[in-house]
Amino acid sequence: METSAIIPILRIFDVAKAKEFYIDWLEFTIDWEHTFDAHAPVYMQISKGTAVFHLSEHYGDGTPGAGIFIWCTGLEAYQQQLLNKNYKYFHPGLETTFYHSLCMNVIDPFGNKLSFNEKLNETEN
Repeated sequence: METSAIIPILRIFDVAKAKEFYIDWLEFTIDWEHTFDAHAPVYMQISKGTAVFHLSEHYGDGTPGAGIFIWCTGLEAYQQQLLNKNYKYFHPGLETTFYHSLCMNVIDPFGNKLSFNEKLNETEN
């Protein structure tokens, strides 16, 4: 057996709030969205670069408060871009970690934590 991708499922409770956070603010893209009918919960896939998540309103699809660790590049520029949007619910900072990374943590409206990390050169810390 070989695996090709690991896609975390994050529980959400409000599609509009999820889209405001993930699409409008973090600038992820909706790859697809599914619902069985107008009264059924939404299940969707979003992505940004190689980061792919499923967001689900379905009962039993994950527990709020999940943590996702994301390696990335260009983190300082991305953080500044987010700050410039003046999102009223979150103003993320940057920190240098013990594992030689620059880190920005954001928490979605449902308690899920996304930790964006960029490896630092050994001479930068």
